[in-house]
Amino acid sequence: MLSSYRQIFAAPGSLAFSSTGFIARLPISMTGIGIITMLSELRGSYGIGGLVSASLAISAAVLGPLVAWLVDRHGQRRVALPAAGLTILAATGLLLCAHFDAPTWTLFVFAIGMGVMPSTGAMVRARWAHLYRDETPKLHTAYSFEAVVDEVCFIVGPVLAIGLATSVFPEAGLLLAGVFLAVGVSLFTAQRRTEPPLQPAHARTGGSAILNGGLVVLVLTFIATGAIFGSVEVVTVAYADAQGHKSVSSVILALWALGSCLTGVVFGTLKLTGSMAVRFVGGVLFMAVSMVPLLLIAESMSGIGGLVAVGAALLVAGVAISPTLITAMALVERLVPAALLTEGMTWTTTGLALGVAAGSATGGWVVDAAGAAAGYWVPLTAGAFGVVTALTGLGRLRTGLAAAEAAQPAARTVDLER
Repeated sequence: MLSSYRQIFAAPGSLAFSSTGFIARLPISMTGIGIITMLSELRGSYGIGGLVSASLAISAAVLGPLVAWLVDRHGQRRVALPAAGLTILAATGLLLCAHFDAPTWTLFVFAIGMGVMPSTGAMVRARWAHLYRDETPKLHTAYSFEAVVDEVCFIVGPVLAIGLATSVFPEAGLLLAGVFLAVGVSLFTAQRRTEPPLQPAHARTGGSAILNGGLVVLVLTFIATGAIFGSVEVVTVAYADAQGHKSVSSVILALWALGSCLTGVVFGTLKLTGSMAVRFVGGVLFMAVSMVPLLLIAESMSGIGGLVAVGAALLVAGVAISPTLITAMALVERLVPAALLTEGMTWTTTGLALGVAAGSATGGWVVDAAGAAAGYWVPLTAGAFGVVTALTGLGRLRTGLAAAEAAQPAARTVDLER
């Protein structure tokens, strides 16, 4: 198993850009839950926290593809460094407004400003694609490794954000996220020799990556997936709080990410056959079904027993996350031209961000209105929407893969899983 991962790091500089990319990605898993926890502590409302977090996610959904578009045209270093600087300035404003009890509208202004945070995950994957575009097995392993890194971020990040906010001071989690962003992006962009070269102008014709029909299906499905992520985070924190153990929610959410992480490690070593599009739909279906036990447990159990059962259910639910996200990124790499790859991958995270926004806001609203247990209806509903969307778009994904196969040279047609 380990030999597959050793092979991808044989390329000079690959370990450096992947490891520094990990540091730069930690804020993604810390900012949303950090804002929710901070404001629930300072202002006593999950609804406000969810809405402010949602405003950040919506802003990232709007501004993220634009930042990625600029990256594809001007280079990672030239765009990511100033974007990270603007994000840190906005985060500082949000922290000061929260600490000094500024009017609520100011929280939304600075949260929106944080939406220019660069998508380091997309930039890391663009570097892997540049290295192994013509070596499909290695690229699959590299994407799998990065999915595991993402899940490690979502194991470590919420634990740090919630733990610091509840045990040190409410703003501590978001403050540390800003430090990670500054250090991570600086170190990542310093890795100049592995930065993908800019594509010639003629290769960038054809408009935005989002005009690709298959990518639209992925983005719409990821909106539902993001709604699962955002609502489960808010509702689980509220459920743990209702049981009198709010800080335990970070451990419970870490179990969810752990299930995905372990599956991703194994998934990266597999030699897969069959339809990539069908595999993606299967992953979305599993994620939706795995939300059912959460609702049943929350409505029938309480106390420590309920928290343990929710943690176990989330551990199992995490099994589908990494394989689904890995497959989605592989689909993007096949469907989108190389000159638009960073933008294409960022559109998937845009879909996630929109979903997280809707899920966080709706989950917080349902918790405030009907209680934590009822909040688990939100991810279940989002999962059902994701299944319908993926099934409806399956034909478009297959058509897009067939068109991409026909357009690629022979070196790129190995194992296209058609």
